[in-house]
Amino acid sequence: MPLSPALPTIAEAIQASLSPVFVLTGIGALLNVLTGRLSRVIDRVRVLEERHPQIDLDERARLVWELRRLAKRMSVINFALFLAVASAVATCIVVALLFIGALTRSHIGPYVALSFILAMSLLIAAFVAFMIEVRLSSRAIRVRDELLH
Repeated sequence: MPLSPALPTIAEAIQASLSPVFVLTGIGALLNVLTGRLSRVIDRVRVLEERHPQIDLDERARLVWELRRLAKRMSVINFALFLAVASAVATCIVVALLFIGALTRSHIGPYVALSFILAMSLLIAAFVAFMIEVRLSSRAIRVRDELLH
């Protein structure tokens, strides 16, 4: 009969991988928010591009400014999406390494730790990019003081 890891070893590997799996759930929620924001920006760009040929020169400068701002937001969102997906991949590597280590009884703890640090660093960077995009979007909206009184 071939040697196989004991059931408690497999159970320990499953328990150890639960935390990274919860991290994956959070990353999925972040990806959902980011793709929603990206689709709203794309919809706004399409509306503005349809209006572009029909506007006068005075309004064209404002329209170009807004399109540039939206293009910047799209690039920041895309970068945040890339970072979040890379974090998810690194988190999956952590889970795989946990199982490989448990099943083979090899000492790959440093690789697991490095993968987890990489996953968290990428996730932090994704959240920073998200924060920058939120800041860009809030700066684009200015309510004039005379409208508030």
